[in-house]
Amino acid sequence: MDNNQNDLNVLIKRRKDELTELRSRGIETFAYEFDITSNSKKIKDEFVDDEKKEVKIAGRIMALRKMGKASFAHIQDEFGRIQIYLRKDDIKEQYTAFKLMDIGDIIGVEGYTFKTKTGEISVHVTNLTLLTKSLRPLPISKETVDEEGNIVIHDQFADIELRYRQRYVDLIVNPEVRDVFVLRSKITSAMRRFLEDNGYLEVETPILQPLYGGAAAKPFVTHHNALDTELYLRIADELYLKRLIVGGFNGVFEISKDFRNEGMDKTHNPEFTMMELYVPFKDYNWMMSFVEKMILNICENVFGKTKFNYDGMNIDFAPKWKRVSMIEAIEQKTGVNVLNADEKTLKDTAKKLGCDISEINGKAKLIDEIFSIAIQPELIEPSFVIDYPVELSPLAKKHRNIEGVVERFEGYVAGREICNAFSELNDPIDQKKRFDEQARFKAEGDEEAHQIDNDFIRALEYGMPPTAGLGIGIDRLVMLLTNQTSIRDVIFFPQMKNITK
Repeated sequence: MDNNQNDLNVLIKRRKDELTELRSRGIETFAYEFDITSNSKKIKDEFVDDEKKEVKIAGRIMALRKMGKASFAHIQDEFGRIQIYLRKDDIKEQYTAFKLMDIGDIIGVEGYTFKTKTGEISVHVTNLTLLTKSLRPLPISKETVDEEGNIVIHDQFADIELRYRQRYVDLIVNPEVRDVFVLRSKITSAMRRFLEDNGYLEVETPILQPLYGGAAAKPFVTHHNALDTELYLRIADELYLKRLIVGGFNGVFEISKDFRNEGMDKTHNPEFTMMELYVPFKDYNWMMSFVEKMILNICENVFGKTKFNYDGMNIDFAPKWKRVSMIEAIEQKTGVNVLNADEKTLKDTAKKLGCDISEINGKAKLIDEIFSIAIQPELIEPSFVIDYPVELSPLAKKHRNIEGVVERFEGYVAGREICNAFSELNDPIDQKKRFDEQARFKAEGDEEAHQIDNDFIRALEYGMPPTAGLGIGIDRLVMLLTNQTSIRDVIFFPQMKNITK
């Protein structure tokens, strides 16, 4: 056993001994309720000098300065921290119990507001209630001694892996982490309101699916015992949402978890949140304008601004976003027209760019790799990359004017994709051909190729109106708007490697 673990065990034992002592005095160490009338922010916002307003608040002890007959502490609630002042003469036997309390304990206090000689708004405690006795110390506590010789205890929690694994502790000791997740909730709520205000219906579609589709990705596989059948966690919501458009809904959206059994990096987590929207009688040109308006609305309503700094890059989300032709951008950068190039030319081009193509086969994936290396990193300001090769987009409608491409766009900001949209393919005959081609790719070893979904084709045969579809990654959007460089910093509990392996 290392010294750190031994020290931790000593601290835990001390807290358990304190728990036993408190109980022996008849003190409830895990209370049932506490009546709260205020919070740390409200007290500070409404403070009036010399008023001595009576308040009841609760929070977790985050700093302690214990002295003989009087002590100070800082308690933390959802809105921040506030100092409390306790005197033995005021709370009598409760002060003795307070001496058995630690950083991390949750307490309720009654008292009146005042301002200390140093100008700090505080609560003078007249009644103290222990609500929860913390048995495990907050990580890496540090003690210092102030000018008067009193011990002051501070909290820290910096190890990034430990922060992800123990997010509950991270949220306690790093208030800025809580702020990010509050903003995430506000961003999602603003998006939902905007969609509803535009008349679109929020729906739910299956997570467990007999076939996976709507994206090029490897699925998670599970088994349904009662039906004795293999099922997949969805990789996208698309095909079920388009079935609802066939059914006559005038615009549907879903904010949901999707799952892809792939690698993890700063922008990929196997479980992630998507918003997908499908609107009949619209096309991808309309959807580009809609995305601009929606992101603008979120920026203005949640943040009150359109200009952001992300990882040192200045971003302005105000319309109008730049339009970039994928084919033209690659040709300008490499001199190669990917529509006319054969597979060998594409491989040679990718090699010149430094791509590892040892496991890349087929024109579609080569084009995607060339784009990712040559063009994507340069897309800093909000941009729509438009008109993708047909091979890359088996669910998108062929371009009405340009041979060999589809009406598709992806939104890029700070070199990262945040959304993907089509004029949706609604020709069942063409869709069947595309699925057949995907089946051929799968037979040749492409694990991410689409399965043939005959029920979806049947739905299209009943007739789906012209439709614009959009998928936007909530996690990546939150990253951009909150200046977080890792997707794990915007997901409460990201997937982590098993520490026993």
